[in-house]
Amino acid sequence: MTIRLTVNGTAHEIPDSRGTDTLLDFLHDDLNLTGTKFCCGIGVCRACTVQVSEPLNPVPTPTISCSTALATLNGTEVSTIESVARDGQPDPVQQAFLDAFAFQCGYCAPGFVMAARMFLMGLRAQPVPEDQLESAMMDAMGTHICRCTGYVRYFDALRSLATSINAGEAIEL
Repeated sequence: MTIRLTVNGTAHEIPDSRGTDTLLDFLHDDLNLTGTKFCCGIGVCRACTVQVSEPLNPVPTPTISCSTALATLNGTEVSTIESVARDGQPDPVQQAFLDAFAFQCGYCAPGFVMAARMFLMGLRAQPVPEDQLESAMMDAMGTHICRCTGYVRYFDALRSLATSINAGEAIEL
């Protein structure tokens, strides 16, 4: 048996014997994709968040790569922080975070960027009433841990994008 998944647009076949290996180890050790960060190792900090898409679900799911076994990802598409920028230019989420000076040390940044992008994709698919936007942002991002900035700048940057997308603006993610 083989585990088949796509990472950043490239198909991979992994022997079934590696099914208990974590996605993060596969990304780092096999693919040399080190932008996804290892921090707590138990899925609490969310620095290792990646995007996982399943064939029948149009909205990708934030996935904690440090504690997700490869066997659970058969048939999925995984996107990491390395897939976000286009032609060396930051995507709208990265740019908004840069403009708001959200990063300090930057270690948590990949997880925040990936989670924010998926939140915005979900918001595009199903807008929320304006009075529920703050709560929706907190549900999507509130469990991410940042030791440096106190979260305010991340949320300020995300709020701007979320308000625009929620109002129907076409922002390419």
